[in-house]
Parts: sequence; C-alpha cells; structure tokens
Amino acid sequence: MTPVRLALVPGEPAGVGPELCVRLAQRSREYSLTAFADPRTLRAAADALSLPLRLLGADESATRPGELALVDIPNASVPDFGRPDPHNAGAVIRALRDAADGCLHGRYAGVVTGPVHKAVINEGGIAYTGTTELLAEQAGRDVVMMLANDIVRVALVTTHLPLREVADAVTPEALGRTLRITHEALRRDFGIADPVIAVLGLNPHAGEAGHLGREELDVIEPLLATLRDGGMRLVGPLPADTAFLPIKLRGFDAVVAMYHDQGLPVLKYSGFESAVNLTLGLPYPRVAVDHGTALELAGLGTADPSSLFAAADACARIALNRRTPA
Repeated sequence: MTPVRLALVPGEPAGVGPELCVRLAQRSREYSLTAFADPRTLRAAADALSLPLRLLGADESATRPGELALVDIPNASVPDFGRPDPHNAGAVIRALRDAADGCLHGRYAGVVTGPVHKAVINEGGIAYTGTTELLAEQAGRDVVMMLANDIVRVALVTTHLPLREVADAVTPEALGRTLRITHEALRRDFGIADPVIAVLGLNPHAGEAGHLGREELDVIEPLLATLRDGGMRLVGPLPADTAFLPIKLRGFDAVVAMYHDQGLPVLKYSGFESAVNLTLGLPYPRVAVDHGTALELAGLGTADPSSLFAAADACARIALNRRTPA
C-alpha cells in the first residue's frame, strides 16, 4: 500500500515547533511527511539539536529517518530562538492555509500542526482566533474540537468563550451539532461501529433536577432524547465531577463537555505529554499538538516531542481509516 502523505506545519518559527519537527523526522515511520516551512528555520533547528536533516522536493516521498519533503514558505525574517517576530505572521498563516489547501485538493491525506502563537499573529496585523476556526472557515465546514490521549477523548460544545457566555452558547443546535459530528468521527476516523458518548451537564451535579440551573432540563435532556430516538447511544447528562472516574470511562468512547475547562483539565492531568488536539468535521484529518510554543525552551533541545509524535501517528491512522472505511 502506498504510504499516506501528511502535511506538517511547524507553527511559530521562533518556538519549539521546528525542532520538534526535526525530531519527528528522525523516526522510522510508514507515512510520508511534507513540511510547509522555511528551510532556514528547519536547518537551524537541526543544527541546534545536532541532528541530520535532508530536505527533499515537495513531490518526493519522505519516509526514511532524517528526511522531510519541503514546500518552501519563506519567513520575512530569520527568527531567533525564543524571540517571535510579528513580521513572520504571514508565513505562519500561509503555511497553514497552503497545507490545508493541499488536503482539500487530495495532494495530502491529512495535516499535522505544531504550536502557533496567537498574540504574535494578531500583532502582525492578521485577525486570528485559532487554527481550528481558520481551517473550518477555509473548508466551509462545522467542526468540533476534540482532545484525546490514551485514557479519554473529550469533545467540546463551546471552546474559547468567557465563562459568563457559556450558558447562552449551549443551545440545542450547538449541542446537536457537536454530538452528530463527534458520533460520525468516532465511527469513521476511529473505527468504532456503535460508539457510546457520555454527555456532561452544564451545572454542578447536572443541575440537581433544576435546583442548580435548568439547562439540563430545558436544553440538554430533550436534545439527548431526540438523538437517542435516532439511534445514538448517549449517556447523560452526567455530573462532571464524577463522570471521569476510571470505572465509568471504561464504558465510554468519548465524553462531550459543555465548556473548555470542564473537560480538558482532567484530560491533561491524565496524560498531557501524549495528548493531541483533533479538529473533527473537516474533509481531511487535522491533528495538532496539545501544548504551546514554549518559547523559553526553543533551541535548547529539551522540549518533549511526545505530543507531536502522537499527533502524526494519530493523523496517519485516521487517514488510513478514511482510505479503507469499514
């Protein structure tokens, strides 16, 4: 079988992304990697790590240790480790868009993304809320953010919202969209024929039968009943403080949380190093690292590459699942 071709975007060039990509290139793998980056940045990272790096043409297959195919996305300035330059914001966004465009046109089977510095991109004059939102707009798709490790998968109804706005954002439409996209992704991307999804309540103790809030009674429970009638296996709404007990997690294929800090602290505590960030609902798999740019570690060779390794492996598995659906 022909190896799947993955696009690889290092992210912020002054952060740890480029050196993590160099470390990823050293691994034996059954998929091909094409980096969308400035070759000067990748070579500087390889030199800092004293690791070999052979850059191939964009159309070549890079599967051997030490190799990356390259689509040259030049930075406006050569970055210093740990010192991001807003002038490079355009190159960061172009790399993301060009890699995604390659996936949309079938040249790549998925995209793996490193950490991006949101503030620096905005300082560079580009309005940017996040890569998830950028890729969703480019593809014209509704998407769901899921973070996953070997212990649990957590999908989010709302993402980067102030807590004061969350209750109004948990609507039947938003919850239904999240559950449908998550259900389909579990079947198509993870090969789970009949997934079981745990759904958290919004309020403490899932509202205590309306005594601690009515969102469970008025929004969540009616929507879950409708989707169950359509054949989905949904458990909840569950109190968030006990839903993540190991004995309960063994019965779920994913957990849907109402807001960012309801579900993600548990996931990160249970296995931050191996956690990845998936964008469900795109026409191609996108998997990202679950950490930031770590500017203070850039160039030192001490940054942990585990999350990028896990992201690339997960993206390849999903791409293969989509290539040969059950």
